[in-house]
Amino acid sequence: MTETDVTTRNPVLRVAPAAPAEAAAHFRASLAFHADVSDVAAALAADGDPGFVVLDSRSTESWDQGHVPGAVHLPTALIAEQAVGLLNPDVPVVTYCWGPGCDGAARAALALAQLGYRVKEMLGGFEYWVREGFEFETWRGRERRAPDPLTAPVHGDCGC
Repeated sequence: MTETDVTTRNPVLRVAPAAPAEAAAHFRASLAFHADVSDVAAALAADGDPGFVVLDSRSTESWDQGHVPGAVHLPTALIAEQAVGLLNPDVPVVTYCWGPGCDGAARAALALAQLGYRVKEMLGGFEYWVREGFEFETWRGRERRAPDPLTAPVHGDCGC
């Protein structure tokens, strides 16, 4: 079987992988736009200023169900009129919404970027914050759930 036969029948290789330099540029750019839940949690838990602010772009009802401790609540629809009063334009913003099936954090990040803010989207959103076992706040107080072994390593660091 020739290399051509393998790549035309293999859906993974039907479109060839990018050249290493192109792949490096793509993944570098991706990391400029995204942060994962574990990295955000680690930065917030470390001593001192994490160097960014976390923004929850969901409705008040969703915020009350649970949110990242210390997050700023600013629904996407209100960003244009309220961001200047709530956010320092010199401090990067990490947005989140419900989870990976919701693009609300991307819409919030776009609205902030259009106002001149440096911004990243927290991949996984609030869903993965909770699923990875990090503490969250609700209208009742602070809560924490056991980590989901499908989303968080059982013994701490995943090594990535």
